[in-house]
Amino acid sequence: MMFEILDKECLAEKVYSVHAKAERIAGRARAGQFVILRLDETGERFPLTLCDWSADQGWIRLVFQVVGRSTHKLSLMEKGEAILDLVGPLGRPTDIEDYGHVACVGGGVGIAAIHPICRELRNAGNRVTGVLGARTADLLILEEEMAEVVDELIVSTDDGSKGLKGRVTWALEELLKKEAVDLVIAIGPAVMMKFCSAVTREYDVPTRVSLNSIMLDGTGMCGTCRVEVGGETRFACVDGPEFDGHQVDWNLLLARLSQYLEEEEVARNLP
Repeated sequence: MMFEILDKECLAEKVYSVHAKAERIAGRARAGQFVILRLDETGERFPLTLCDWSADQGWIRLVFQVVGRSTHKLSLMEKGEAILDLVGPLGRPTDIEDYGHVACVGGGVGIAAIHPICRELRNAGNRVTGVLGARTADLLILEEEMAEVVDELIVSTDDGSKGLKGRVTWALEELLKKEAVDLVIAIGPAVMMKFCSAVTREYDVPTRVSLNSIMLDGTGMCGTCRVEVGGETRFACVDGPEFDGHQVDWNLLLARLSQYLEEEEVARNLP
């Protein structure tokens, strides 16, 4: 089975959105889950979180940033071409219930992953505040889509070109100073989630994060995606990807994420 690309859109510099035909995945997908792709016979397997899907129309939406060889190849594919392998939905879905007031923090392409979570939380009766962060206004994605699924939207940019000026963690802290929040969910770069968790610990707010550890098979067999949570080894692919942000060993995760930087650079420069 091949998975046809239905459309492709550039959302920001090196950030793309694709809709792909995947009826069986779309019929079972839930917020917080991901898929693993292999573009062709010689390609590597790599994970992408589901941004959206339609069970009725049989498509899924993936948003990704070009950071390596495989995402670069995916960015060059056009409507009508097909992805060779697409496996999912994988991972444990987000626990959705009525918590009260939930702040959902999205940084960079993590905004795409937080989008369906916000939608489902709001449908469950929560008051949802979206807190979006990007380096500049030009790199901010899905602002209009996010505004449709939250009760309040806060935008911050590092350079102040849109919304509040400063890191998204600063915007989160300002919110926590002013209002009672029952739960924070943060998705984005690992260092962003680390500091979001540090902020919420100070305010004693439960916090979930979606870990972007290195992943291979996605079924818990290889152990590549292991992370340390609460002093125990867990696998992001089957035990996560969401975990208690206050229990994650962030220094170990950041070290593991950087261990193949040289190999990634070599791969990017291959013909």
